[in-house]
Amino acid sequence: MQKKPTHLALAAACGAGFLWGTGALVVQVLIQRHGFTPENISFWRFVVGALVLLVVFGRPAQWPAFWRALRPMLGTLLAAGAAMAGYVLLWFYGIERIGAAIPTLIALCLPPVLVTLIALARGQERPSWLLLGLLGLSLLGTLLLVLPHETGSGKPAAAAADSWQVVLGVSFAIGSALLYTGFTLVSGKLSSTLGAGPATLGLTVVAAAVMGLSALHRPLHWPTDVPPQAWFLYLGIITAALALLAFSWGAARLSPTLLTIAVLVEPLTTVLLAAWLLGEQLSLAQWLGGALLLASIWGLGQRENRHRA
Repeated sequence: MQKKPTHLALAAACGAGFLWGTGALVVQVLIQRHGFTPENISFWRFVVGALVLLVVFGRPAQWPAFWRALRPMLGTLLAAGAAMAGYVLLWFYGIERIGAAIPTLIALCLPPVLVTLIALARGQERPSWLLLGLLGLSLLGTLLLVLPHETGSGKPAAAAADSWQVVLGVSFAIGSALLYTGFTLVSGKLSSTLGAGPATLGLTVVAAAVMGLSALHRPLHWPTDVPPQAWFLYLGIITAALALLAFSWGAARLSPTLLTIAVLVEPLTTVLLAAWLLGEQLSLAQWLGGALLLASIWGLGQRENRHRA
């Protein structure tokens, strides 16, 4: 029997990347204009997202079936939720120390490489020059997009930081990439077993609990002014609940390689929104990077459709 094409699942994964890209700009505003810490933003983002998902997917009649399906997957869900919180937090720590460009490149570009290598080792992907070429094209596009554009941090670039801060920043970014890789590899199985909605709800609840531990390092507080409250609600409802739901739905239907590449729409979205809303100028390299990234996503989608046929 022929498997369904990937178009809708690919659109869902790209949509998740798009929504996360809008969130990156909101985080930049909350940090630079209102002085919130990354931990505070991430904690309330997951809390609001979990509450929204609980209202939608947490009907009492569904709990018995959910618990039966969850019991053998409980350890995986806890590990994946902790990894989801951890990769966000480590990425922010990297940005705090050496600026946005290098941590973002490591956190975004290393996972597709690791996921592809693991998929090849498991036999989930067929080795081919086309696969390697499209993977390289997507990473080159991301490189061109991110390097000229610092976002989400008032810190200097890595070149201006001392060597110890560079080592710490790069280490945090590598840790973020490793956690994101692990999260990606298990998210599809969780979504297939539990359903995209319940899986996303469970992951978000665990992530909120893990992020709450950051209160031991820095106090967490809900904003008192209306504009920051509105941004926090946007992050929770749109970039946590809706984006993670779309990601989970796509993860159950796409190969891990295509999933990680599709989410690279995130930096493209951030760069385009910064140009539109903040008046930042896009370089020719960034336009080229965006085109290469979109071309690679389209090419990988076509390749996966042919393999499914």
